[in-house]
Amino acid sequence: MSKVKSSAIIVFLSASLFGFSSCEDHKDHAAEENHSEVKTEELAKEQNDAKFDDNADEKNAKFLVKANEINLEEISLGKLAQEKSTNADIKALGKMMVTAHTKASADLTTLAAKKNISIPTENTDDIKDAYKKLNDKTDQKDFNKAYADMMVKGHKDAIDLFEKQSTDSSDADIRAWATSMLPGLREHLDHAMAIQAKFDKM
Repeated sequence: MSKVKSSAIIVFLSASLFGFSSCEDHKDHAAEENHSEVKTEELAKEQNDAKFDDNADEKNAKFLVKANEINLEEISLGKLAQEKSTNADIKALGKMMVTAHTKASADLTTLAAKKNISIPTENTDDIKDAYKKLNDKTDQKDFNKAYADMMVKGHKDAIDLFEKQSTDSSDADIRAWATSMLPGLREHLDHAMAIQAKFDKM
């Protein structure tokens, strides 16, 4: 084989290998982008439906989706409470919610990635509606009472959900995470109920 032909073959193979490597790099980068992109509730559910056929896996995915919706709502409303309320108790409760549920969302994001489950990362329509309903309260007393009421109801519902998953989930890691969240959720509920009681007496 001539030196010219040999050189041409080497160049071709090098180019092919480079192209294959670039393609794989692109796929990896695309996967990273897909994992980190902002996801609506609808997109997260569609992705999970495409991934999981097993009923148990679907239930686990639905729980993690709902769990992060709870986190996102508590963060959103907590920020509003800090911005709009002039009451020290309400502002402190709002700050507690933002801090705790931001950490919970970060932990959940790690768990969801491990399980290849998509979760929403932007506020759902229900969260936006709750935010608007609270933000529309122009009277301070009405606003504070409404926020306390929302925190009590929201945490009662969350505790029911997490208690069920702490025993019923088919996945040991998800059961453990749900169990680990319960003490904090119960503490938040107690705190919210104490503040709610103050406004009930006004």
